[in-house]
Amino acid sequence: MQVLNRPWGAMHYRVDGPAKAPTVVFANSLGTDLRLWDPLLAEMPEICAIRFDKRGHGLSDRAGDYQVADLADDAAALIEHLGTGPVVFVGLSIGGMIAQALAARRPDLLSAVVLSNTAVKMGTAESWAQRIAAIEGAGIASIADTIMERWFAAPFRARPELALWRNMVVRTLASGYIDACHALAATDLTEGTRGLDLPVLVIAGDQDGSSPPELVRATADLIAGAGFETIADAGHLPCVEQPAAYAAILRSFLKEHAA
Repeated sequence: MQVLNRPWGAMHYRVDGPAKAPTVVFANSLGTDLRLWDPLLAEMPEICAIRFDKRGHGLSDRAGDYQVADLADDAAALIEHLGTGPVVFVGLSIGGMIAQALAARRPDLLSAVVLSNTAVKMGTAESWAQRIAAIEGAGIASIADTIMERWFAAPFRARPELALWRNMVVRTLASGYIDACHALAATDLTEGTRGLDLPVLVIAGDQDGSSPPELVRATADLIAGAGFETIADAGHLPCVEQPAAYAAILRSFLKEHAA
């Protein structure tokens, strides 16, 4: 296991794949750890993949109050620590918001960005407050089944491995999850994302209950020259449900834009 010491504590990260291969950094969604990308990376042994657990998730320390911009600074620190820039940065959900903030703040570290199942603003202050109240009142387990319905299409929810993804959510540190909810509630990246000037690919799942395709498409429409792809039969985590299709889209983008 590898760790980067940040002012707020220990950030867990992992590097897989050939050192001289194209380097891709992956940022996870809310309620997941870096294992989110396991199904995809099994399809893409040709890349050097860098993954990390954001604050309060996985094996990383909790940091208390923060903003999405602070998560982007963590990602920048990791890229600089490893000396791998410029990289292609792939972010999903809140990871996609990290990608947007990083691209606006530190474009020198990036050759291209993939924004997956994300938007410039996700949810409302009211919806996040309701989720926080539910967790504070009855724990993450009380909303886990609803999360599974938003994350996955019906065929995947019938598979035995759904239990593993539910367990990942339920075992997330409640305080760490809530910290991220507060950050999401306070974030609107419209202006910074509108001004991005690097290659961007935006990916949606056609059955995403957390970031519907039309919301994801609206973010793509803000960015000059951004590509847009929809993955069929996939919800909020298409890298899990449809890893081969996701890999094909990402591989094509990397051929053109990976350093």
